[in-house]
Amino acid sequence: MLLCIDCGNTNTVFALWDGMRFAGTWRIATDWRRTADEYFVWLTSIMRLAGIEAAITEVIVSSTVPRVVFNLRVLADRYFGCRPLVVGKPGCRLPQAPRVDEGTIVGPDRLVNAAGAYDRHGGDLIVVDFGTATTFDVVDQDGAYVGGVIAPGVNLSLEALHMAAAALPHVDVSKPQKIVGTNTVACIQSGVFWGYVGLVKEICQRIRAERNRPMRIIGTGGLAPLFDTADVLFDRVEDDLTMHGLTVIHRFNKETA
Repeated sequence: MLLCIDCGNTNTVFALWDGMRFAGTWRIATDWRRTADEYFVWLTSIMRLAGIEAAITEVIVSSTVPRVVFNLRVLADRYFGCRPLVVGKPGCRLPQAPRVDEGTIVGPDRLVNAAGAYDRHGGDLIVVDFGTATTFDVVDQDGAYVGGVIAPGVNLSLEALHMAAAALPHVDVSKPQKIVGTNTVACIQSGVFWGYVGLVKEICQRIRAERNRPMRIIGTGGLAPLFDTADVLFDRVEDDLTMHGLTVIHRFNKETA
């Protein structure tokens, strides 16, 4: 069984792929100090609770936190007896190499999203990922990542607002009942929610204009379904896009080995 690991700045997601479907998906807070032994105890315990006893024989990792990768490599080697594929490292090939400025290092999560989106939807895509940052990934006709946009994430913006303005409370992200708030919480929720709706619409519109071609928009990340309730922002919302992308890259490496 393949273990897919997507390590983001806030959370790390583990998913088990049996070749046909994901048998289980679990989330843990990202912490570079967590050891391989701790990962193993947590993962095997949660697998046991889910009634999953299949052996893990292969591992693929995407990580935007470089310090975490070492212990994930140790986890794969010590407990699963395999050398993990690490997206963005020389030993991991991509279906299509990114076409960006020379010397640019593209985040592994963006490469994985491009691979997963192209496999499901073909080319000419904009992938909007609501993570710690809100990213816009442009996928060309042949599936290559060709650039994008990075904006502050929704929760990051809320946290910054709360920390910088002592009188403003921390609020949860939700769709407000009306645009004009009549209390502080409602005002913040409206500003953040409709502000990000506007950000997504405007950036996607400008990307389409700059590339001068029709482009489908794919939403992913935990908050994508919430923002999709505001307007027709996305052609599709894919909650497992990154994990699917990991299976695509893993399959490509096995087929071209």
